[in-house]
Amino acid sequence: MDNKLNNVEIGNRIRSLREAMFMNREKFSEMVDISEVFLGQIERGECSLSLKTLISIIDYTGSSADFILYGNDNSNSYHKKINRILKHCDENTLELIYNLIHDVHKFNKNMKNQP
Repeated sequence: MDNKLNNVEIGNRIRSLREAMFMNREKFSEMVDISEVFLGQIERGECSLSLKTLISIIDYTGSSADFILYGNDNSNSYHKKINRILKHCDENTLELIYNLIHDVHKFNKNMKNQP
């Protein structure tokens, strides 16, 4: 594994995380406590991010430093994607999502038991 950091690739991964959360730069930068201009510079690979900024992005997105810095994602990416979405839902939406998942799970279980 090549451990050399590449700011352009790091920026692309951060942009992908932000876009997967359906957030614009303004809102995302506010949530990770950096300026919108600085976020743009990071995403374009023009600037390196500090450890403080990296930690803020990790905390907010639920991603790992290993993924952001090197593109390695050894964990279950579906769990992470779902958790990123759930972090931003209100109680009513969470209940709806839970009921949908429960019903789909139950349906799949019943289908597997069919002859």
